[in-house]
Amino acid sequence: MTARTLTCQVIEVEDLTPDVFRVVLEGRPEAMAHAPGQYLEMCLEDGTWVPFSIASRHADDGRLELHIQHWPERSNSAQLRQMLVVAEHLTVRLPGGDCVLDETSQRPLLLVAAGTGFAQMKAVVEAALHADPEREIALWWAAKERRDLYAESMARDWAASSPRLCFHAVCEAGFEAGFDGDNVKGHHGRIDAALAGELDDIADCDVYLSGSPGMVYACVDVLASLGLDAGRVFSDVFSYAPRDPLVPLVGSLVKESRA
Repeated sequence: MTARTLTCQVIEVEDLTPDVFRVVLEGRPEAMAHAPGQYLEMCLEDGTWVPFSIASRHADDGRLELHIQHWPERSNSAQLRQMLVVAEHLTVRLPGGDCVLDETSQRPLLLVAAGTGFAQMKAVVEAALHADPEREIALWWAAKERRDLYAESMARDWAASSPRLCFHAVCEAGFEAGFDGDNVKGHHGRIDAALAGELDDIADCDVYLSGSPGMVYACVDVLASLGLDAGRVFSDVFSYAPRDPLVPLVGSLVKESRA
């Protein structure tokens, strides 16, 4: 899709946690069209364009959802929060990004997100469940503390209503007893270590990752040793922070670990 610049209306601003808020925007349905996994850019009052993953699949209703991390110590974050609360209309540019769900594929989905990277994966999950409820989905979501899993109840609902979807939560602080449930499992530690400890062969999976470059490439390196197909792994990080090779050979990883 060709990117479009348009004006849309702010419909809702909702605090999900003290640090994350949800924004719903509305515009002409054809102008708001996007593929699951894409992002938009929002124009701030100083003319700066800031990207945000779109957290909802396109449903022809002209609405889309964003999940925005609020950093009180950053001036542009405070400016953005205030602008969204008082603004009636915003200028946005969309869609952007090539990390989009391949809805023609029937391969199992391995989705890995950290923090508000969940927003991108939410759109992918919604679209995947809509297109093929029988498609196997493993959703991994990492956070420092459990309270940072701001949509935990939503992920649990997916796992409860979709027997082919499993929700894996990864928390550096760990989880209390009773967290695990049907198709829900908690892991203590770093996301890359959790993947290494839980997964076996993922050669037949389509893999989508959303997070910082460090997190994404740490996960890619782990998944490379588990059969990751370089042609079936997707992340926005690959565009703005590329590395060569994208997926290292397993032998090179062994040599690095011994060095």
